[in-house]
Amino acid sequence: MTQPIYILPLRQVGLSDIGIAGGKNASLGEMINNLDDLGIRIPDGFVITVYAYREFIASSGLDQEIRRLVKTIDYDSVESLRRAGLQVRQLIRNSKFPPALSAAIIEAYHQLSGQYGQTDTDVAVRSSATAEDLPDASFAGQQETYLNVRGPAALMDSVRNCFASLFTDRAISYRESFRFDHFEVGLSVCVQKMVRSDLGVSGVAFSLDTESGFRDAVVINGSYGLGEMIVQGAISPDEFIVFKPTLKKGFSSIIEKKLGSKDKLMVYGDDPDERVKVIPTDKNLQHRFCLEELMVLKLARWVCLIEDYYSKLKRRWCPMDVEWAVDGLSGELFIVQARPETIHSRKEHNTLTEYRMSEASRQVKPILKGIAVGDKIASGKVNIMHSLDKRVTDGHEFTPGDVLVTDMTDPDWEPIMKKAAAIITNKGGRTCHAAIVAREMGVPAIVGCGNATELLSDGQVVTASCAEGDEGMVYEGTLEFQKIETDLGTLPEIRTPLMLNVGSPAMAFHYSHLPHRGVGLAREEFIINNYIGVHPVALLTHGTLKDAALSETIRKKIQGFADEEDYFIRKLSYGVARIAAAFYPEKVIVRFSDFKSNEYFNLLGGKYYEPHEENPMIGWRGASRYYAPQYKEAFGMECKAIRRVREEMGLDNVVVMIPFCRTVEELHKVKQVMKEYGLEQGKLRAVSDERGAASRKPQAASGDIQPLEVFLMAELPSNIILARQFAEHIDGFSIGSNDLTQLTLGLDRDSSLVAHIYDERNEAVKELLRMLIRTAKQCGVKVGICGQGPSDFPDFAQFLVEEGIDSISVTPDSVIKTIKAIHKIEEAGVVV
Repeated sequence: MTQPIYILPLRQVGLSDIGIAGGKNASLGEMINNLDDLGIRIPDGFVITVYAYREFIASSGLDQEIRRLVKTIDYDSVESLRRAGLQVRQLIRNSKFPPALSAAIIEAYHQLSGQYGQTDTDVAVRSSATAEDLPDASFAGQQETYLNVRGPAALMDSVRNCFASLFTDRAISYRESFRFDHFEVGLSVCVQKMVRSDLGVSGVAFSLDTESGFRDAVVINGSYGLGEMIVQGAISPDEFIVFKPTLKKGFSSIIEKKLGSKDKLMVYGDDPDERVKVIPTDKNLQHRFCLEELMVLKLARWVCLIEDYYSKLKRRWCPMDVEWAVDGLSGELFIVQARPETIHSRKEHNTLTEYRMSEASRQVKPILKGIAVGDKIASGKVNIMHSLDKRVTDGHEFTPGDVLVTDMTDPDWEPIMKKAAAIITNKGGRTCHAAIVAREMGVPAIVGCGNATELLSDGQVVTASCAEGDEGMVYEGTLEFQKIETDLGTLPEIRTPLMLNVGSPAMAFHYSHLPHRGVGLAREEFIINNYIGVHPVALLTHGTLKDAALSETIRKKIQGFADEEDYFIRKLSYGVARIAAAFYPEKVIVRFSDFKSNEYFNLLGGKYYEPHEENPMIGWRGASRYYAPQYKEAFGMECKAIRRVREEMGLDNVVVMIPFCRTVEELHKVKQVMKEYGLEQGKLRAVSDERGAASRKPQAASGDIQPLEVFLMAELPSNIILARQFAEHIDGFSIGSNDLTQLTLGLDRDSSLVAHIYDERNEAVKELLRMLIRTAKQCGVKVGICGQGPSDFPDFAQFLVEEGIDSISVTPDSVIKTIKAIHKIEEAGVVV
């Protein structure tokens, strides 16, 4: 009989060895052997195989006693589960290793230490189970990891504790749920050289968007110190999103950066009894992004290479969940773990499931906000749990359907989490334990709320909504909402291109799964209002106002950015880029800002710069602002942001649109200002940064960027009457039917006295549209519509299709009914 192998160098295992090395260890060995030539660095180590685990259990005679204890568990009682789990783990922790096995582990450790020129080197001791293909295998934190382990005695204790972690409460519960024999699962342990990220940075990365399943993004979470703080949800990390298609073309394609609080970090302890400790983060570091952009791009490229390798190996798309670390001593990047992502990769996007708040519910103000996990809505009674121990000792059990509210969670909480209608935590980010487990369970979670346990009270009925973008909202009471399911495979084909109106960048990845031919209208003002929140001129000149409170608020907002201008340009570019990436390579028409003076007035600092106008609707808005001396520099920042999206990020599917342009002379003035700030129609300027200096970042060849197109919002009668003259200087028209109807009929639709006259189907409006479509076609430019009329009124859609409109753009919630309406029209014999 062949002697079992207890120890293997990490380089001698691969994916074919999951049965003896466990999934995580097999994956590490696979990458070391196959990705090293691509420059991906992984710390070396050795594997304690499943044979060693089974030898340990058998030699200690633990089999029967563990089976007996597991059989006593009442799985409906958290207390029963915790009591039996603790007893099993104590049995394992109190057992001794067979001498030969102990000697083999210590010898391998000494060899690894010698490899790194040390006597007792610092290592990470990581558990790796063999049950990677079980339905629950992807759940976070099933077994334990121990960091900064030094010396043989500490190593053996850590390995023993890893063995014991096969019987955490949560692991026992889930194996029982799937009726899997506890002794058919084996445990391997990896002993891996530590990366000194306690002096550097670490985190996690996914090769897809974890909320929407969008395939073309790498989502990176990072913070200072050891990565356990992010996994535990103890901090709010920085987040970076990188767009894969343009990254692979050589562009600097970071399309989102969010600054986390990062108020704590985990570092090495001061003595052998304190392996790690948590300390406050220096204030200056809290207000800076933890990774430089070049490192973000390098990490994203590595994640893409890992995904590509596994996808080829498995002959299907295989998105990856990666743990990474930057060594604070050498500044080098390392991958310390990688495993297939198993939630979205198994989902089919043929069925569209939408959770939508009712009209009345949308008027309710949230009482608490955080980071949304998932896209569902749920209501229930608040059950605040500061600790598991407290609830067990006072006899207060968690009732299925309650809303779990706590500081943060760890694997021991999972038997309770699966009973929850929703989960709300004070701490954590999108990749913390609570977020990952909630996502896998299909439970809506709102993490990183800050003070949920203080603001909410036991027994309070709340509604938790994750259906409104990146922000999760907690509302008082039970609010009405709808769950709508649509089989996209049953939708008919249509010949008229259907585009989307997208306001919120946070929802863009979710909308990308809808049938579409791009974005017909992306409004900059939504991004400015919600992502920037400051009047553009106030950002540039607030220092001259002697308003200390305003300046202090702006100072806090721009933390993590070079200055006020950098803040505006980057925040606007991230918002635009996220929408452009979601629909790439289809055209995304971005309308320059079109706030009216009363709307600008309401922005932070706006009161200092905006005039009082009796009728702002037909006042200082749109094109007339862009060349005005008092606003021109602010418009210049918009131009720089669009340049950054197209030329640095490579999202050349972005088209710009000029709104409320009254005359052809105004159009010339606006295009001249655009040119001054480097945004020129039909031409590509040398790539430069927002300061105007030559970019130091590597870029793709200029030939890879498509020339800029400029569209005009056709919303004034003058745009149509002079359509032929306008058409000479633009690439397309987009009809704004709301303003066009008001200005054609001479009414304010917000006035209840005349609102009944408002109708986009009025014959005067339709006659103007006929004129525009006919003229545009004669001039060889495109014409589309981005108003709500086609989705609200099938007869209006029929009119537009009959006239030969080039595209129709509607809000996402109107896509299904608009497709059906257009199909009916086209089937009736309309020639497009």
